[in-house]
Parts: sequence; structure tokens; C-alpha cells
Amino acid sequence: MNSSPAAPANITTTTVSTLYNRKNIKVTPVNGFDMVKKFDNSNGVLHVVYRFDPSFLKWTAQDVVHVAKRHWVPCLFGLGLLFFIGVEYTLRMVPASSPPFDLGFAATRLLHRLLSSWPELNTLLAALNTVFVGMQTAYILWTWLIEGRPRATISALFLFTCRGILGYSTQLPVPEGFLGSGVDSPVGNVSFFLFFSGHVAGSVISSLDMRRMERWELAWTFDVLNVLQSVRLLGTRGHYTIDLAAGVGAGFLFDSLAGKYVECKRKKAITYKHNFERSRDLYKE
Repeated sequence: MNSSPAAPANITTTTVSTLYNRKNIKVTPVNGFDMVKKFDNSNGVLHVVYRFDPSFLKWTAQDVVHVAKRHWVPCLFGLGLLFFIGVEYTLRMVPASSPPFDLGFAATRLLHRLLSSWPELNTLLAALNTVFVGMQTAYILWTWLIEGRPRATISALFLFTCRGILGYSTQLPVPEGFLGSGVDSPVGNVSFFLFFSGHVAGSVISSLDMRRMERWELAWTFDVLNVLQSVRLLGTRGHYTIDLAAGVGAGFLFDSLAGKYVECKRKKAITYKHNFERSRDLYKE
């Protein structure tokens, strides 16, 4: 007795939501792609057919306008990508016999001349910068030793260990025209790693912790002082621009990693405590 084939049971589909308020499409994700599931009844046999359905084929002019309005920051970075591709492929590279070109050095040329001709001012600014580094260190240790919050201290440990590894791995030449000072941090005209700036990164770690604790005025103060110390470091040729920029990124990165570490340990401690109390209750029973 012939009977029409029954539809397969328990067919699971997922609804993919979009940012563009379009009609939802029933799809099944396969290896990261959206595959539309259809049923074919050819030759009297019911089977499932997957058809590749790329997302960009469903874009409309309205979607493009929506993205440009609601997501203008990624669009701006996309234009920046295209611009710097053109710059990179047409730029004349600095020959090995020439000193590196640094835009920050060019912008602080007048400051460099002033500090070169006025050693007392250079010494004063170096001493003030060392005080600021001491403020960073004191705050980071305070959060751990006094307030019992280890995140900023762990972040600093991660940071300066990785800075040491990178700084030793690629030892950059001292910038031409470097203006050292015996009272600058590290004190005593000792050697130091150029990449990346621990001055800047430590300030970022402190500022982020202050914001978590809603110490807004102190955080903004550290940010302003961080900008001023960055200008001074460029003016004294104590760091390349890339050292300072990487220092900002490193501060955010290691603060985030330290946060994940602290949260992971907290969850493990809660789980251990729960399991211990449960096993103790079972033993009493």
C-alpha cells in the first residue's frame, strides 16, 4: 500500500536576528555559514537540501544607510584602513643608515630645543615625572595592601613582566638627541627598555581602577598628567611615539586580563566552598 512520505520529525531551525529590522529568515548554521533548509520531493523521496545563502546578498540600500548612521565608527575605521593601505604601499621607507622618522619627535621639536638649551628645566620636569611615577606605584599598592583589591597590582605584574620580555627581545636604539637626567625614572641614568612605555601603561592601569571605584576627579587628574608626561617623553626623546601608544594599549590589555584572572579565581573559590559544604553535609548525614 503506497503512502505519501511523511515529513521528518523534530526538524530544528534557528531564527537569525538582524540589525536592519528585516523579516526574520529561518536558517540552520553550518560551519559558521547560514544554510537555508528546504525539502525536496523529487523521485517520490523526501530529502533535505541545503542551499548556501550569503548574508550580503540580502543587503539593500536602506541597510547600507542604516549601517552608516548607526555604526559610523567602524565605517570611519574602514575608510582609515583604505587610506593607510594607500599610504603604506606608496611610502618611501627610511633607509637603514638614517634615524627612524617619528611624528611625535617632529611635533615636539620646539620643546626639545627648549629643554636642550635649559638643562635646569629638563631636570625639574624629570623630577616631577618621577613623582608622578611614584604616585602610580603608591596607588596600585594601596589598592592591594590597604583596600584588599589585587586587580591593579596583578595587572602591573603582568604588564612589567611582559614589557621586560618584549624590551629585551627587541632592543631599540636610543633616539637621537636623547636628553637624560639623573632624577628621571628610573633614577640614576641607568639603562631602560624603550618598548613599551611603563610610565604610560602604569598610569592607564591606575586610571582604570579609579574609574571602577568612581574616583572620577582622581582618574581625570591622572589622565591629564599622563598626557603631559607623554609630551615630555617625546620632547626629551625618551620614548618613540609607538612606545607611548603601545603603553596605552598595554594598560587596557593587562587590566582586562587581570580582571579575568581575578574573576576566574573568585568563581573557583565559590565552587570549592560550595562543594566542600555539600560534602560536609553529606558526611554528617
